[in-house]
Amino acid sequence: MPCKFYCSIAASDKTAEASHVGISQPATALADTLATQIAAVDFAVFDSFNKCAAPAELKKHAAFFTENVEFYHDTGGVTWNRKDMIANTEKYACGHYRRELVAGTMKVFPVKEFGAIEQGVHRFCSFETGSCDGLADFVIVWRKQDEQWKATRVLSYGHRTAEAKKD
Repeated sequence: MPCKFYCSIAASDKTAEASHVGISQPATALADTLATQIAAVDFAVFDSFNKCAAPAELKKHAAFFTENVEFYHDTGGVTWNRKDMIANTEKYACGHYRRELVAGTMKVFPVKEFGAIEQGVHRFCSFETGSCDGLADFVIVWRKQDEQWKATRVLSYGHRTAEAKKD
């Protein structure tokens, strides 16, 4: 089975589309496709997140999640649906900070007849100060339906300052 265990992704400096990633280990064409698709959807969902102070971008961001998405945040708690999750995003994130994927941390695991699991580390940068001090681990469960990827479960945990994890 292609990409049986995981496909590891690393961000590069190419374009802002799917080609902005590279496979960091040998993989089959099918694994390359899955990894490229997830990297592209990760870029798109967080591109809209980073611009979500604009109502059209917040709406675009919301469309990447199922209505019954579950969002688990170690310091913020749990939301059980898209409406509440997006309300929290608008209140606490939009216009305050942006998210960046830490290069080389994304791993993609296929889920048979469903979609994929994305795992990695992201950092958060303050719009006000420009500093990128916050780090966290994340997992996103993606479902592919009708050729569209939608997040069904999101975990953001292990929030820490960038200096806290230098080991």
